[in-house]
Amino acid sequence: MKQLLKRCILTYITFIAFSSALHAAPETFTLDKNHTYVLWTIEHLGFSTQAGKWYASGELVLDKEHPEQSKVNATIDVAHMITGIPELDKHLKSKLFFDVDHFPKATFVSDKITAKGNNKADVSGMLTLRGISKPVILHVTFNKAAVNFINNKMTVGFSATASIKRSDFGMTALLPALADNVDLKIEAEAYQDKKQ
Repeated sequence: MKQLLKRCILTYITFIAFSSALHAAPETFTLDKNHTYVLWTIEHLGFSTQAGKWYASGELVLDKEHPEQSKVNATIDVAHMITGIPELDKHLKSKLFFDVDHFPKATFVSDKITAKGNNKADVSGMLTLRGISKPVILHVTFNKAAVNFINNKMTVGFSATASIKRSDFGMTALLPALADNVDLKIEAEAYQDKKQ
C-alpha cells in the first residue's frame, strides 16, 4: 500500500512539473533603439501638417497565454528629435516647447492591455512628458514574430497610433494657430538577448 501511495504521489508531482513546463512563461524583449521610434505630426497654422521623429528604447514583457498581462516600459529620447530642419529642431527644444535642457526624456509605462482581436490591442498607460504625467491609449497592431536573420535573435514587431494634446503637457505656445492635437505613429521592434 505504501509503495502504491508513493507511486501515486510521484506520478502526481511529475504531472504537475510537466504541466508547468507546457505553460509558456512571460518573455522579456529589449526595444531595438535603432528600429523603434515615435513619429509625431501637427497642423501648422492651417497651411500644412509638419512632422518630427524621436527614437525610443526600453523593455517589453510578452505573455502569449495572457496578453492582457503583457507590459511595456519605454523611454523616448526627446532631446534628439529629428525634423530635418536644424533651426526648427532648436526652436522645439527650447523652453517654449519641449524644454529639453530640463526634460531630455519622456517615458511611457503601460498599466492595462485590452485585446481587440485580429492581432490588435489597446495599451493604456502613463506618458510623462516635460515632467507631467497623463494617461494615453496606444492602438497597437502586432505585425510579426520571427528570428531576425540579420542578428539571429527572436524579434517581434508592432505598429501603434495615439493622439495627445500638447497643452496637457504645458505646451501652449502659439495656440490655437498651431494645433493643440498631436498625432503619434509608433513603430517598434524588440528582440530577445538570448538566441533561439
